[in-house]
Amino acid sequence: MQAPEEAGASGSSPRPKDSFFYGGQAVIEGVMMRGRNHYAVAVRVPSTREIRVQRGELQSALYTSRFWKLPFLRGLALLAEQMHLGMKSLMWSAGVNAGDQDIEIGRREIVASMAVALTFTMVLFIGLPLLGAGFAVRRSGSFWFVVVEGLIRVALVLGYLWLIAMLKDVRRVFQYHGAEHKTINAFESGWHLDVPSVRRASTLHPRCGTGFLLVVVVVSVLVFSLVAIFHPNWFWLVVSRLLGVPLIAGASYEVIRLMARHRDNPVVRVLLLPVLYTQKFTTREPEDDMLEVAMVAFNAAREGEEARVA
Repeated sequence: MQAPEEAGASGSSPRPKDSFFYGGQAVIEGVMMRGRNHYAVAVRVPSTREIRVQRGELQSALYTSRFWKLPFLRGLALLAEQMHLGMKSLMWSAGVNAGDQDIEIGRREIVASMAVALTFTMVLFIGLPLLGAGFAVRRSGSFWFVVVEGLIRVALVLGYLWLIAMLKDVRRVFQYHGAEHKTINAFESGWHLDVPSVRRASTLHPRCGTGFLLVVVVVSVLVFSLVAIFHPNWFWLVVSRLLGVPLIAGASYEVIRLMARHRDNPVVRVLLLPVLYTQKFTTREPEDDMLEVAMVAFNAAREGEEARVA
């Protein structure tokens, strides 16, 4: 997400020339917000309804080194950030909710679940599209093979999101995702960060990770079309998909960043439509108390930024 660095958290200050891409993520019964140097996670405790907050400073080279802010490399940094900060925030929110229900969740259980999820992701979103394209197109690695593979991957991603959205717990996470988007959209618009104002904001944002996935698929079709020139066998098809992840992630991040910066351009506005509407799968209209949690997380991250400046 993007928002002015020095606009007041109350939202009435004009947008400065210098701006920073604020980010966020829905977690279990809460939201994580990331600033330039600090992050904050706010979680609603189910039994007491209190909002518990965890703040932290981003000190590793991933966040502080100029190297990881270079074009294309910052896309890789984003992926690493999701693995590090995203999982850290998710684990903390899970711990808060488990503690509230007297359930113990250890590091071993978390690592095991992550390994299973990673294996499932590789099989579902890399293996199955390759196999499906192999059945549909005789010439493996050709341009049409790559196109069919990409279409199957899009269908699998959207179908998976549609199915899991039927689960009550996942639906609540998607509501918190909507609250995260609304909060940053309201801040970017210079609105006061209160429930009535944030309620008016959109649940869609051009730099959302869901839209990023769609851009990744489009870029992967272009990249793997170049690979198809060499007519790779099945071994090199699989290897190219694995090795191509960093290149595709870096290029896709630059594409979506460019579109977000020029979102008022009529052509870009049209190109952004599929990016925005894929977010309908992963966002839902939040309840007022969810908006409160998102605003607490955002303000806590902002307080960290302001404290560092002071």
